[in-house]
Amino acid sequence: MTESDNHRAPDRPGYVPFAKATESIYRELGFKCGLEIHQQLATQRKLFCRCPAGVYQDGDDFDAQLVRHMRPTLSELGEYDGTALMEFKTRKNINYRIKGETACTYDIDDTPPFPLNRDALAIAIEIALLLKSSIVGELHIMRKQYLDGSIPTGFQRTGIVGIEGEIPLTNHTVRIIQLSLEEDSCREVSDVGHERVYTTDRLGMPLVETVTYPDLRTPDEAAEAAQYLRYLARSTGKVNTGIGAARQDVNVSIEGGTRVEIKGVQRIRWIPKLTHNEAFRQNALLSIRDELLEQVGDPDSWNPQSVDIDRNETHDPHGALDLSQGDQLVAMKLPHFGGILSRFTSPGRSFADELSDRVKVVACIEKPNMTFSEALDSRLPEACWERLSKTLDAATEDGLILVWGPSADLPTAVETIEERCRWAFAGVPNETRKAMPDGTTIFERVLPGPDRMYPDTDSVPIPIEEETITAARCELPTSTIAEQLGQLREWSVPQDAYPFILRNGLFTTLQDVIDRSSLDPRFAGTLIGHVLRSVRGGTSVDKERLSWLVDQVQSRDLAHDILKVLVPLAIEDAEAPFDTLLTKAGYQAHAEAEIVERIDGLRRSFGDHDRSPRACCNWIMGQLRPLALGNLPLRSLAARVEEVLQ
Repeated sequence: MTESDNHRAPDRPGYVPFAKATESIYRELGFKCGLEIHQQLATQRKLFCRCPAGVYQDGDDFDAQLVRHMRPTLSELGEYDGTALMEFKTRKNINYRIKGETACTYDIDDTPPFPLNRDALAIAIEIALLLKSSIVGELHIMRKQYLDGSIPTGFQRTGIVGIEGEIPLTNHTVRIIQLSLEEDSCREVSDVGHERVYTTDRLGMPLVETVTYPDLRTPDEAAEAAQYLRYLARSTGKVNTGIGAARQDVNVSIEGGTRVEIKGVQRIRWIPKLTHNEAFRQNALLSIRDELLEQVGDPDSWNPQSVDIDRNETHDPHGALDLSQGDQLVAMKLPHFGGILSRFTSPGRSFADELSDRVKVVACIEKPNMTFSEALDSRLPEACWERLSKTLDAATEDGLILVWGPSADLPTAVETIEERCRWAFAGVPNETRKAMPDGTTIFERVLPGPDRMYPDTDSVPIPIEEETITAARCELPTSTIAEQLGQLREWSVPQDAYPFILRNGLFTTLQDVIDRSSLDPRFAGTLIGHVLRSVRGGTSVDKERLSWLVDQVQSRDLAHDILKVLVPLAIEDAEAPFDTLLTKAGYQAHAEAEIVERIDGLRRSFGDHDRSPRACCNWIMGQLRPLALGNLPLRSLAARVEEVLQ
């Protein structure tokens, strides 16, 4: 048996579209997924300084600008983190746009940290308790190295608050590894070439990071868990909401693959397709590995070649390569990569994109930065590839690449392409990838390792007393998210109303409305989850105004249907008295008998129309609805209309 036989794997499933994937497909792949959910806390001050939290600046509005270059440092074990080394290789200029209102000398590492924000710690303990995790006896602040420039200090201060919790899902329980309290990073404004720009307004805001075990077995389970954790944090009423207030990082692997982190998933609804495509991307990379090992045998014997090319030799008269002034070109021969460069990895992407993405990130050469011989849009005539093949003495099974960019960046580009191709012999490289709205991902950086963490020498351990934990328990919601979901199902509230109710902390408001009125629970749930959502979207809701409106309708013995008209009016005009709202709604008092008496006359008026009984019923309801509004429940009116028609 040869070495390649040892690596030969059984046939792998081909790509299955997301809409057609089943649980058995994911079991066959060995799909595993875990989450890292980041949630900003609603505090007045930042975590380690006294700057205001939640005050944002426009990217072009700043008082000062600071430029820095990041360099890696040795860990406590005397080793460098791989991510830090990769970021150092990019030679980025990190530009910070600073607004005096939202940043101070701590943010730019000119002042030691202030005492920890105890309000943030109290909220973190509450969320940790909701996760059923054990609270640590002491909070130890650690430094987590970040050399992408997102934090001017080059590291993030973070500390574990709770360990080993759990959350219930529909089919099983998901274990929680830990919940940490940490400071948020800068907001990225742009990243082009060797220039990256950030604003520091978000920097230092307190957030919690909840990390699950890889217990999620399907993409839909991953989304369900993310949604549950989102609801759980918001049930405290002490977290920020809106775009950027909560961010999801998703870790995915399959059997034979490795953990890949999908960073910055902005929408939970993106998670299923992202994790599905990542699973099949890893499956494709494993198939490529098996093929390469079978053809090459010993990966150490694989040797690519590269040669500088004069731009006149490309015979590119129409500028298809989109070269900039001063760009240089390098041609590369990749032995046995013929057919692999164009191999499908995920929808709309091939293995060549794995190379091009890294050239963009590591060598800082903006796309387009390369083309290859078997590409459908190779940009060059066939005669050019034939000359390059002779120059590099390439065989039919070899892959040919042409990469271009500034001369100072090309050596890094060639090195990066060779490095990624060598990793193809191992299968799936550890990396962090950026989520795209179409469900695919692009390379962002090498996956960080444990070498990035070390103790913060500026912070002392903070004891978490039992009194602090007891005080946090007193602040917990009266019901868990699982109990709230169960109650919503028992009330027969439509499922599409759940997200708005739970993510805005409106369950207690709904329960209060049901308890203090005779509203049908399903109607009340629809009123909040559908009608109120259409008015307010994701913004805050005046709960007292809503309760007042229900009380007014109850006290005047009006039909509850009128609430669907009154709620939007009352929310939009927060000062209008009830009688004014009734007038705007077009309400006029009519006796039930007066309304019902009109049914038969309307039926006779409709009799000349050659239409179905259902059409007749709908027409009569349309005529009587303005009269019935607030006077007679529409369901009762519909029953009387059908009775007359029969």
